[in-house]
Amino acid sequence: MMKKKNLNQFPPGWDEDRVHDVLDYYEHQSDEEAAAEHEAALARPGETLMTVPTDIVPAVRELIARYEEEHPAR
Repeated sequence: MMKKKNLNQFPPGWDEDRVHDVLDYYEHQSDEEAAAEHEAALARPGETLMTVPTDIVPAVRELIARYEEEHPAR
């Protein structure tokens, strides 16, 4: 028998209040604020934005999580 996944679980460190706070932040962000946030993300030294095939996103997330565990003082 296949185990059902609990869709109400949050990632570590997240809860319903945090989700609502993030939604509220982005729903009330102006276009100018959103553009400035995107530009700031593009200008971050030591980071790169790229597209990856959807099928490998879980593997990429796992790799990033492993990297962050090994390099916590970023």
